[in-house]
Amino acid sequence: MSNTEAVPSLPSAAASPAPRSPSKGAGPARVKSRPADRIFFGLSFGSAVSIMVILAGVALFLIVQAVPAIAANWATNPDLNTGPTGGYANFWAYVGPLIWGTLWVSAIALLIGAPVAIGIALFISHYAPRRIAGVLGYLVDLLAAVPSIVFGLWGIIVIRPLLLPLTQWLNQNLGWIPLFGGQASTTGSTILAGAVVLAVMILPIISSISREIFLQTPRLHEEAALALGATKWEMITLAVFPYARSGVVSATLLGLGRALGETMAIALIISPSIEVSTRILTEGQNSQTIAANIALNFPIANALQREALIGTGLMLFVISLAVNMIARYIVSRTGASAGSRKSSRKRRAVRASVSAASSSSAGGHA
Repeated sequence: MSNTEAVPSLPSAAASPAPRSPSKGAGPARVKSRPADRIFFGLSFGSAVSIMVILAGVALFLIVQAVPAIAANWATNPDLNTGPTGGYANFWAYVGPLIWGTLWVSAIALLIGAPVAIGIALFISHYAPRRIAGVLGYLVDLLAAVPSIVFGLWGIIVIRPLLLPLTQWLNQNLGWIPLFGGQASTTGSTILAGAVVLAVMILPIISSISREIFLQTPRLHEEAALALGATKWEMITLAVFPYARSGVVSATLLGLGRALGETMAIALIISPSIEVSTRILTEGQNSQTIAANIALNFPIANALQREALIGTGLMLFVISLAVNMIARYIVSRTGASAGSRKSSRKRRAVRASVSAASSSSAGGHA
């Protein structure tokens, strides 16, 4: 008997029968749905739908209330050519300077506050001792619980007098720059003071989110950078910042959203006017924000003027949506999905090069 005849033939894997489900008939097994699963799914689905319904309801309310004022003739309408809406040819001439003021103050606050907030988050996550880091993180998070009216009063009593020497110095030495030009304020009621207070108000949002993102950096990445001879700062720039880029961008734009909708602090601190101005040290020539303008004029406005103010609120709603859409786009371009796309492109390129090399090798053997 030959060796080949002595070995019994084994059934192939392809010929082996597929596993049968516990239920009748062949096919994939199905997980039995439990009442708790169905309840949880219903609550989750209802929550997701309710968010969309609420957002659509707010948008519909703003549009319906704002259309009469937007479509009205402001020059001839007696309800609109007097009071807080008087002196404007149409709705767009009224809301244009308010949009500029909102974006201008928020941009200055973000320019001041975002680097400080990211620096605080980095110090807490990678430099401070554990005990100090815990206490400091707790204190920074407490800033989010301070009401806006308290920040406004703090800005009036502390920040405005504190910035007066800096205001005078900037105006005297850098007044040739339009940003610091004009008649400097003697009371401190300036865009600069309002932006500083807004910068402090957005600190806890940006700092807390950035801190959590920094702490999620893979430890092996940091240790690998240090093992290769990198300093602490080089390790942070090589391992921490690239990993946390999308999260820091999201945190910064969330802080911008807080600054865009702030009301009482700006209404109490600055001395505004509805005009397009880039000066930050003047008094009475400061661009007004949409939220502060609504808060100041809504109690004294008539019915049609209130609809005009609601129309400005609709513009703020659109700006906030645009900021969130930009944030999602930036995150998608710099986050994990972008990294996975780059990795997939690299893998395709490697496979293509390997296949090309194998083809050339086969051609050479032929």
